[in-house]
Amino acid sequence: MMKHMLLVLALLAASPVQAACYADYKAKQDNPLRLHYGVAQLPDDACTMDGASRHLAPRLARDGWTLLNILSIFGPEGLQQRKASAGPYYLRY
Repeated sequence: MMKHMLLVLALLAASPVQAACYADYKAKQDNPLRLHYGVAQLPDDACTMDGASRHLAPRLARDGWTLLNILSIFGPEGLQQRKASAGPYYLRY
């Protein structure tokens, strides 16, 4: 039993643990001009500024939005402080 537990612990230590990844961003629509600030969850492979842009731009475009910029990439510790500012665009995309 002890060998089994040690093996499990060794495997857990060897595998990378990925934390949740989020980005806050600005987007726009034209005719009439509309702007929004939002927060989106990203997959582990998009936790960079470039990765977030590549991942988020098509999601926004499906609803007629154009990504203007990614403001920051952060973990779950930054969610609550951005929730009120993002309003209906909090974790929408």
